[in-house]
Amino acid sequence: MIDTSAFQGKTAAYFTLGCKLNFSETSTFGRMLQDMGVRTAKKGEPADICIINTCSVTEVADHKCRQAIHRLVRENPSAFVVVTGCYAQLEPLKISKIEGVDLVLGSNEKAELIQYLSDGFVRRDGTATYKTVKTKDIKTFAPSCSRGNRTRYFLKVQDGCDYFCTYCTIPYARGFSRNPTIDSLVEQTRQAAAEGGKEIVLTGVNIGDFGKTTGESFLDLVKALDDVEGIRRYRISSLEPDLLTDELIDYCAQSRAFMPHFHIPLQSGSDEVLKLMHRHYDSRLFADKICRVKEVMPDAFIGVDVMVGCRGETPECFEETYRLLESLDVTQLHVFPYSERPGTSALSIPYVVDEQTKKLRSKRLLELSDQKTEAFYARYMGCEAEVLFEKATRGRAMHGFTKNYIRVELSAAEAREEYDNQLMRVCLAGFNHDKTALKVDIQHG
Repeated sequence: MIDTSAFQGKTAAYFTLGCKLNFSETSTFGRMLQDMGVRTAKKGEPADICIINTCSVTEVADHKCRQAIHRLVRENPSAFVVVTGCYAQLEPLKISKIEGVDLVLGSNEKAELIQYLSDGFVRRDGTATYKTVKTKDIKTFAPSCSRGNRTRYFLKVQDGCDYFCTYCTIPYARGFSRNPTIDSLVEQTRQAAAEGGKEIVLTGVNIGDFGKTTGESFLDLVKALDDVEGIRRYRISSLEPDLLTDELIDYCAQSRAFMPHFHIPLQSGSDEVLKLMHRHYDSRLFADKICRVKEVMPDAFIGVDVMVGCRGETPECFEETYRLLESLDVTQLHVFPYSERPGTSALSIPYVVDEQTKKLRSKRLLELSDQKTEAFYARYMGCEAEVLFEKATRGRAMHGFTKNYIRVELSAAEAREEYDNQLMRVCLAGFNHDKTALKVDIQHG
């Protein structure tokens, strides 16, 4: 039983690192605490509670997590500090030794964060506690459908992964693939619609694997969500190429609300490297999926994850990746350098790429990405489009996205509070000052 009286009038600060799934979960924690009488601390105001949701996808992420913990402890010296997420799952003892941390929760305990927080906050004795959880014990699924400070909602449809790619610690940090029922997700979606939500992003670790727990399929989920009245747009955060079926592509192409927008991880365009990574596809399959999407949705925005400098990536292998991406009609590359992760089987691969080479390869791919994104945006200059605008700070430009994920910018002079969360017709003009968006004119009447 949670004693909510202890939380009345308290303040909380939140810090999230990593993926959209983490942001969705943190937003849910915030909403639950708000329901208990806790308000979000204002900038510069000391908080009574700090919740840090961590990532551990790279060593850089681990370092950022430690920095964030130290900073929040320093800025909020009297706060009850909770650390959860992937880094907390993998390194609970290390985190529990950081001065000022009161509670470290692994992935299994994250589902009961509010209960653990309540127990610790009410009976605080100044000592750190922690949970060490084995991967096989991570079985819970913590529901999450929230928007936090964003216009878009993020619906968690799946968690965990069974793939065990050689470079990755996610299965150890989040457990095996699991999911709730379609009925429960439809109900959360209806609630979001009742709250005025118009766009929902489907999040998870490996969402194409949806259904292992319940005997359903991701396509079943997509069809069910498409029928929910009130939700005008859905976006799929990321889909493994081997799980992006032709049936799913075809359905999205003619669906009511699923947008022409895909994010498809490649990691490497070299079949030799893909085998070393233990990926579940080859470069031909990936290319076929891109072509299939573009065949039925010519306007689709396609984002691609690509890793550089992993063990085994010779210069020849990298050039294969570059040439493949250069040849495909993709829109944007999410480029990140390989990072050694303790305990992963990739460490047994003998060929090591030095840091300077990783930086040079990243630079080349990022330049290619900029070229492709700018060309994609330029294709739509002068066209009309429907944009969902997002809340902006007073006096600043307002932003939003078209159906095919072109970011747009409305000048501060033209921005209006009433445009927030509204679907509006605009005319797409030229690039803004840093080419991160297209300027727009509102179409009235």
